[in-house]
Amino acid sequence: MRTRIMIVLAGVGLGGLLLTSGCGYRESICSDGEYPAIAVGGQGGSACFPDGQEPTAPYVRYPQGKVPQHVDDEWDVYWRDHGIDANGAIIER
Repeated sequence: MRTRIMIVLAGVGLGGLLLTSGCGYRESICSDGEYPAIAVGGQGGSACFPDGQEPTAPYVRYPQGKVPQHVDDEWDVYWRDHGIDANGAIIER
């Protein structure tokens, strides 16, 4: 009887731990070893490229300091309404 109670209590504790630890999860824009790049032009779009490899056309690197890291972070939201023109200037869509 005592063993059953211990198993139930351990299960409840583990379930609570799993529920509370999941609240802090943030989905990354790219996988480990990759970085995001933005498509040139008002149509937008982005892609991930391996670290150490330059993006291929029509993609360019995001401006320094304005790179989205996680889904719905400040820069991910910002780039939904902005883009990069052929001269590298930020444009509104």
